[in-house]
Amino acid sequence: MNAPHVISARGLGFSYGVERGPIFRSLDLFVEPGEIVILTGASGAGKTTLLTLCAALRSVQEGQLRVLGKELHSVSRAQQLELRRSIGLVFQSHSLIDALTAGQNVMMSLLGRLPPAEADARAQEALALLGLGSRADAFPEELSGGEKQRVAVARAIVRRPELILADEPTASLDDVTAVAVKGAIVEAVRQSSCAVLLITHDARIFNIANRVLRLVDGALAGALPQ
Repeated sequence: MNAPHVISARGLGFSYGVERGPIFRSLDLFVEPGEIVILTGASGAGKTTLLTLCAALRSVQEGQLRVLGKELHSVSRAQQLELRRSIGLVFQSHSLIDALTAGQNVMMSLLGRLPPAEADARAQEALALLGLGSRADAFPEELSGGEKQRVAVARAIVRRPELILADEPTASLDDVTAVAVKGAIVEAVRQSSCAVLLITHDARIFNIANRVLRLVDGALAGALPQ
């Protein structure tokens, strides 16, 4: 028997209001365990909106959306929070806690899940994977923008989630740093067979995808198997 879809959207519709019109029109999307799907498209096409719907950060308006087996059309606030415990999120705003070091920011994802010593070791491993092994004790104000982005990626993968949702994780990164982020995402999939839905315009990372989808005029088009 095949494993269930990690993300299953059928007839998904979303609008910000009458003046702007619909963002999606009967959108269908399926993402399997262990699959990396890249989502691209013009600015304003609705890519981030779709990602936030899958993260249970917005309410579903029309159609069906199941994420990790949970129907999101009418979930409670508590159920949304519980779902997000199984999702690694990387958004363009790093949202690091200024009073915590890089290592402590990553460890926050493991609070209540592992003993402190094990959580610390896991955090150090994740930072090292992203080339930040020597920056674990640095505070966010001491980090460059690229380093903050890598800490955010480490925080997302450290708990070995079932699903990673990432919005432009390699934006503004140099080639060496982008390679580190690519490698960390691929390693996260290897370790836990998680699924990845990743928004990017960065052609440097298209080669890690099983599929590349383009969001055009409210619909997904141009599935390109890799």
